[in-house]
Amino acid sequence: MSDEDHRRRIPRTDRLLALPAAREARERIGDAAVRRIIDAQQRAAREGRLPAERVEPEVERALRAERPTSLTPVLNATGVIVHTNLGRAPLARRAREAVLSAAGYVDVEMDLETGKRSARGAGAREALLQACPDAEDAVIVNNGAAALLLAVTALAGTGEIIVSRGELVEIGAGFRLPDLLVTTGARLREVGTTNRTHLDDYAQAIGPETGCLLKIHPSNFRVQGFTAEVGTSELRSLADEHGLPLIVDLGSGLLDPEPTLPDEPDIASALRAGADVVIASGDKLLGGPQAGLLLGRSAAIRRIATHPLARAMRSDKLTLAAIEATLRIAETPVSAALHADPGRLRERTLMLAERVGAEVVPHDGRVGGGGAPGVPLPGWAVELPESASERLRAGEPAVVARVHQGRCLVDLRCVAEEDDERLAEAVLAAMRDPEPRRLGLR
Repeated sequence: MSDEDHRRRIPRTDRLLALPAAREARERIGDAAVRRIIDAQQRAAREGRLPAERVEPEVERALRAERPTSLTPVLNATGVIVHTNLGRAPLARRAREAVLSAAGYVDVEMDLETGKRSARGAGAREALLQACPDAEDAVIVNNGAAALLLAVTALAGTGEIIVSRGELVEIGAGFRLPDLLVTTGARLREVGTTNRTHLDDYAQAIGPETGCLLKIHPSNFRVQGFTAEVGTSELRSLADEHGLPLIVDLGSGLLDPEPTLPDEPDIASALRAGADVVIASGDKLLGGPQAGLLLGRSAAIRRIATHPLARAMRSDKLTLAAIEATLRIAETPVSAALHADPGRLRERTLMLAERVGAEVVPHDGRVGGGGAPGVPLPGWAVELPESASERLRAGEPAVVARVHQGRCLVDLRCVAEEDDERLAEAVLAAMRDPEPRRLGLR
């Protein structure tokens, strides 16, 4: 067949646009994306990379696979509950429904009874205060780093921030807390050493330029052995003596003490110990969306809420809806994974292993997201060849497993039980298919 004959057999654009798959895809991804997919397959045929008779089925396949967003839903089979690379906490069903409901016009800043403007996110704030009655007031901003930046700016100004040297850490993606803090115009006054800080270190550093005392949870960083740190209650007494605000950044978002994680600090305990403001993230152990939570004494929260930076850092309506719904439900996917029944988890793992013809091995899960570093969550995993990990990520659904010591470990702790069948099918497909097929990886 000549090149000219081959080109004549390539389906015309108007014919491909009339396909039912194209009409459906227009509503889902837009006309421009549909035309881009059609053009790509026609170009492949013109360049001899695709037979002309395969253009139409390839267009249909590509249109069905295309999503409105480049973000790909995955099954988290790593055993890490709050996995930063996978979006941290997955929202509960009620929270997802709340986000969908809030996606249209909503009364985010209106009192429907009077028709007048109201406080933004009042429902989410009230839900947060009900969940944490030790707080007198609260503010919700767009993430934990913003919450820390806003609190220090509003309460310390350009004064000195006194903080333990061992708490000035670098966390994920090269984010360094000292770099954030100095952008406020304040000056850091580091006290103590990396492993030991005493109350007298703070006391000797206080002077006329001091703006606040700051205590920071060190996230994934741990110092063991010859160590010492100063508790919030001790810092409270020192802060009162000098009339200084005390800010405590906990990070992980645990509202109350958690028996499973006895060493993980919680918001309620920090408030009872005397913190003026406690800062936490909404998308970690709380199990909600990305948000920065500031809870504490009325006077301190009022100064934070009325600072000009508060508007630049405020949360949108979708976040507020998801936070409120998360706070009003009994269990989130994060808490379910944290308290997974060991017997049922082992039973599900054995069923998957039998289905795919693999072995079950002991495997410790983790909290992740900087929470409870070093605390194992004993469980099991299905052991596969390391090469399966790439095929799992490229499959439909995409599955992210743990690769460790030359093995691919599939842990069901963070996989909802209703997704067990989808996970099994994905593993079976990965074991029999030597090449990734998902269009996004071509």
